Amino acid sequence: MPTTPPLRRDPVAWVILILVWFSCAWFGSWEFNPNNAVRMFATLSLVEDGDATIDEYAALTIDKAHFGDHYYSDKAPGITVLGIPAVALADAVSGQTAHDFVPGFENREFNRFLKIRIRLVAVTVCALLTALAAMLLYDLVRGVTGDGEAGAVAALSYGLGTTVWGWSTTIFGHAPVAALLVIATWAVWRGTGPGRSWGHAVVAGLALGWAVLIEHSALIAGLPVAGFALWRLRTLPRAAAVRTVGVALATGASALVVLVGYNLIAFGTVFRLGYSGVTDFAGMQEGLFGLTYPKPYVLYELTFGERRGMLWVAPILIVAPFGIAALLRDPATRAIGWLAVAGAVVPFLINASYYYWDGGNATGPRHALPAVGYLCIGIGAFWARATRWSRAAVAALLAGSVVLNMAIASAEITAPGSEPRALAVAVFRDRFDPGYLRTVADEWLGFTPWQGLAIWAVVAAMLTIALARLVRRAKAGARPVPGGAAI
Repeated sequence: MPTTPPLRRDPVAWVILILVWFSCAWFGSWEFNPNNAVRMFATLSLVEDGDATIDEYAALTIDKAHFGDHYYSDKAPGITVLGIPAVALADAVSGQTAHDFVPGFENREFNRFLKIRIRLVAVTVCALLTALAAMLLYDLVRGVTGDGEAGAVAALSYGLGTTVWGWSTTIFGHAPVAALLVIATWAVWRGTGPGRSWGHAVVAGLALGWAVLIEHSALIAGLPVAGFALWRLRTLPRAAAVRTVGVALATGASALVVLVGYNLIAFGTVFRLGYSGVTDFAGMQEGLFGLTYPKPYVLYELTFGERRGMLWVAPILIVAPFGIAALLRDPATRAIGWLAVAGAVVPFLINASYYYWDGGNATGPRHALPAVGYLCIGIGAFWARATRWSRAAVAALLAGSVVLNMAIASAEITAPGSEPRALAVAVFRDRFDPGYLRTVADEWLGFTPWQGLAIWAVVAAMLTIALARLVRRAKAGARPVPGGAAI
């Protein structure tokens, strides 16, 4: 009986990547959302002016920093820097720059100019990272459980069954950070196992370093991955372990080099962060840039509350604790079980410590999004051990979660902060039911929003059918990766 194919030759993995990427790329978010806009304004400034000031755009966003006589992005610079290739290419192909327009909400030409570039960054950075993370999550869960079907369920839960999908249509930092932490986890798992290579250490270092460059809070959220790496390295010869750590640290330091370069270009000094100059959010002065200590009532709201609760927007995650508990009970999978616990809990604790814990305009708890990948490991573990009827229930719950997040991704990922019933009112009543959707087909190709949604549904259905057939074929003809279940 043949062994499970390597990831690069596994058609299941590639269909997962295409399905998740297509789904994230097909929908879009409002380009003038302050979180989207300020990152793009800084990218435009870097590409077109060689600096990082956003003075000419300052009136168009409430998310900004002020130092001396100039305005800047108040965000960590990761997405701004990663967006440079897409913006430079768009400018070169179109022959246009932002200087050809008068910036303004009412200027339709500038609106289109900005929208094109934000969509390109979302598609080539955020959507692509999410799709890659889903693909690698499939491989990780497949290896841990010895069940490719469980890996596919975990991957689809991550990419389509949660608000990772919706946030991947934006250029906010949450989905890319969540994806990079999954990628780093996979690289550590693979890079400390039987098939390890220096390449895995490089990927782990780059993923963790750039996660911190995109959102500085990832320095804390990434600690469980670092701890997991050290635990796994204990079984390697000392020299090999030291070299592996050295490679990871060296490649991860590339993000620090980029941060230093950005700070020198933007501020003329290494020792400054955009967060320290925030203009309109006094709460950022509380504690460390708004972080103090976790509040129990906030943890409740982030999990169960109708306004921002994770389970309202991703009900499939109900399954996760049961699968993680199963991992913890088995000595062979206990280490990754504890990683799933820590990786899921730490982002919620960070979110519950934040002054603006509700995220302002957001559908679901956006600052806790990095927890999702680790919770989906639990979903895969539960599936691998479930009975036929339990699997049927999980499949139905996943299908419902996918439909729910299709509505969120297409209609409203930034529910107004003042709306207590975010899902029922802000997403469905005010946006989805009236057909106020954003799809590639209606925004660029002349279709209606509902036709655009139908096109996605047809393509996604065909890819899902192909995926199901491939999974069944692989299950019938493959055996678990040697040593996989012991990892």
